[in-house]
Amino acid sequence: MNILISTSNWPRALSAMRHRNFRLFFVGQLVSVIGTWMQSTAQQWLVYRITGSQTSLGMVTFISFLPVLLLSLFMGVAVDRAPRRWLLVFTQSWFMVLAVALAILTATGVVQYWHILALAALLGIGNALDMPARQAFVVEMVDQDKGDMMNAIGLNSSLFNLARIVGPAIGGSIVAMVGEAPAFAINAITFLAVIAALLLMHLPPVMTKSKQHRPMQNLVDGFRYLKGARLVLGLVGMVAAFSMVGFGALTLLPVFAKDILKIGAQGFGQLLSAQGIGALIGALLLVVAGDRFHKGRTLFFSRLLIGLAIAGLAISRLPWVSMIFLAVAGYAFITQLILTNTLIQTIVPDELRGRVLSTFTWALGGFYPLGSLLMGFLGDQIGAPNAALISAAGCLALVVINLVVFPALPDLRVQT
Repeated sequence: MNILISTSNWPRALSAMRHRNFRLFFVGQLVSVIGTWMQSTAQQWLVYRITGSQTSLGMVTFISFLPVLLLSLFMGVAVDRAPRRWLLVFTQSWFMVLAVALAILTATGVVQYWHILALAALLGIGNALDMPARQAFVVEMVDQDKGDMMNAIGLNSSLFNLARIVGPAIGGSIVAMVGEAPAFAINAITFLAVIAALLLMHLPPVMTKSKQHRPMQNLVDGFRYLKGARLVLGLVGMVAAFSMVGFGALTLLPVFAKDILKIGAQGFGQLLSAQGIGALIGALLLVVAGDRFHKGRTLFFSRLLIGLAIAGLAISRLPWVSMIFLAVAGYAFITQLILTNTLIQTIVPDELRGRVLSTFTWALGGFYPLGSLLMGFLGDQIGAPNAALISAAGCLALVVINLVVFPALPDLRVQT
């Protein structure tokens, strides 16, 4: 059956696919995100190839996510005031132009480190708007049906991680055979798929209550709500902490591939794919059997696994063992994010969704660059394995701190 044909007979595990708009977005995103992971893999390899510096790797990540840290809270106001579909059409077009520019610079042999930094900053500006817009757009694609929201978030994460399996493997192979530029060019083309999907959607007019006030008042209202909602504040705070302390360690993967495991660009793609496999398993488990899991205990367990997996990566010197630990890390990362996102989406009122989800974006994407820069610096000073061990110890400490500051964590449940 054509997945774009409307049907109400989807199994419960795919309930969000009943919605035509979500099916369109799913297909378009799958194509586009594969291209994005191809570019990410090629770009990391390019940076380390031309600089040989772990700090430079961290700096690119830092620059690409710094606008998320600085702008995403303000972008949340725009998400609540403007049609989200057209915001996403704009951001996807923006990303396509940047990919074309990077492909041309690399293909002509004139690319320099500062070019990559400049394009990374422009990419980050687009992400500061795109990330909260995409998160808030989910509820529109499932026709305001909160019963399908966790399924939609899980399926969206599944396609993201399926792309993370396929994209790096393809990207690493392309880099090994013909260089980085073709990977960037292919990524530019894939953005057409998601743009077409957005344009083909049938969406009802969306009422945005926040237009009744000035933008700054909208922002203040969002902060006021977050301050009073201790549960949401705790969830956002822990995402920020783990993004900085744990996720930043992933910046060191090109170093592990090239200098420690000695498996080259293709092996680097395989490491990223292993992480994607674990994340895909985690997302699919929540899609298929999420209703059977105790949400608070699953969230706690996934956070515990993050530190243990990073520690395993730090001490491993065998590629297949490193891939296993990365798969565990991928499972833990995505499980935490899906459950946190779902809890926030089901708690927050519709008129505040964009602003509150912008704080989730700010926590996830804004603190990740700080951790990446720190890990890159530590990697140059004490070596990538030791830097990763520090990251692992920090993650395990966060689990303890979370239980002390937010003892209700194991009892959390998704509200429907």
